[in-house]
Amino acid sequence: MLLGIIVAIGVVILLVIFWVIATYNKLVTLRNRFKNAFAQISVQLKRRHDLIPNLVETAKAYMAHERETLEAVTKARNIATQAGSAAEGKPGDPGLMKALAGAESQLGSALGRLMLVAEAYPDLKANQNMLSLQEELSSTENKVSFSRQAYNDSVMAYNVQREVFPSSVIAGSFGFDQAELFELEKPEEKEAPEVKF
Repeated sequence: MLLGIIVAIGVVILLVIFWVIATYNKLVTLRNRFKNAFAQISVQLKRRHDLIPNLVETAKAYMAHERETLEAVTKARNIATQAGSAAEGKPGDPGLMKALAGAESQLGSALGRLMLVAEAYPDLKANQNMLSLQEELSSTENKVSFSRQAYNDSVMAYNVQREVFPSSVIAGSFGFDQAELFELEKPEEKEAPEVKF
């Protein structure tokens, strides 16, 4: 009888240990998925940031009187690049993700202003290099949107798993912090900037 009770207690303890291990491993897997999804966003944002200097240089030749607009785009790009680098170090961190979203929103606004100003320059609108850069930028904007959606889906799955009981006990015990979604701050900027001439 005593042996049976000891065996039953041992089986229960083993089941609890296996459950803790399985829950911990699932949380690690979900956390790594959202980190990988953020890495995909980072790749597309870097591509976007690398296209902007070429776009500005091409526009500079035609838009000599629009120095302020060109400088605003360059400044916004630099801020967004710094915010992206900071967020790469700790994807999902609420403060860093909000800073990145704000910086990317400002960059989107600056690019939008550049495109509006460029409308007034027919030679620039017809420039093949400018058209090619705009097409690449538009394609990159779409990829950023898809990557952001995949990241947000991964973060949502991770956050749900870490918040449901009894997984929340394991998440709290092992430091699985809540991850932040990557959402743009202004609803009107959730669409990719229009880059057609």
